[in-house]
Amino acid sequence: MTIWEAVAVFVAGLGAGTINTIVGSGTLITFPVLLATGLPPVTATVSNGLGLIPGSISGAIGYRKELTGQRRRIIRLGIGAAIGGFTGATLLLALPSTAFETIVPILVGLALVLVILQPYISKAVQRRRERTGTEAKADGGPLLFLAIMIASVYGGYFTAAQGIIYVALMGMLLQDSMQRINATKNVLAAVVNSVAALFFVFAADIDWTAAGLIAVGSTIGGQIGATVGRRLPPTALRSVIVLVGLAAIAQLLLK
Repeated sequence: MTIWEAVAVFVAGLGAGTINTIVGSGTLITFPVLLATGLPPVTATVSNGLGLIPGSISGAIGYRKELTGQRRRIIRLGIGAAIGGFTGATLLLALPSTAFETIVPILVGLALVLVILQPYISKAVQRRRERTGTEAKADGGPLLFLAIMIASVYGGYFTAAQGIIYVALMGMLLQDSMQRINATKNVLAAVVNSVAALFFVFAADIDWTAAGLIAVGSTIGGQIGATVGRRLPPTALRSVIVLVGLAAIAQLLLK
């Protein structure tokens, strides 16, 4: 790797850490850069996943205020994320690298629709609960656990836009603010990346230089993203998610 390639990977990691903390989809910044340096797709994927772990942790720390009171929820959903992440990492090494290319834009598109409709869906669900006399479960119940686990299978496989999918799912099934949901998203992303990376360390080739550069960049980016993201009102945060998601779909379809 040349010095300019190293700089490009570091800057990509910085951008990915920032955008992952606010929205997700940071992999769509780092992955093409890693491929441009000559790394094979699978090596680029696993090196990227490993490098983004510190960024996810950094972003979660930046959102620590919004994580207050969410311990039980995070532990429960984190278990589902860990199971899904390990499964996705296994599939990455067992399936062709193009296996998810067709379905990824569809998944992201559906997630964006859910993010846009989330306020209306939440109000409809709340009215139904009031009519039936039922209360919302703090952790989203079995449905959210299963949905997060399935989404994490994809996250362990590729990670691009998994944050958008998490926000969409939790926004529908949890009665909570966008900022607290975003904070939980950062923790779940860290869990998936960590579980997948632990598997990859023993089962796949890793470019440690690339992973290290992304790790440093994403750690700094995580703090930047938390500072910016926590100041965004719900509507603005939702708008950023949608814009980044549309850009991600465009990149996935046009590459």
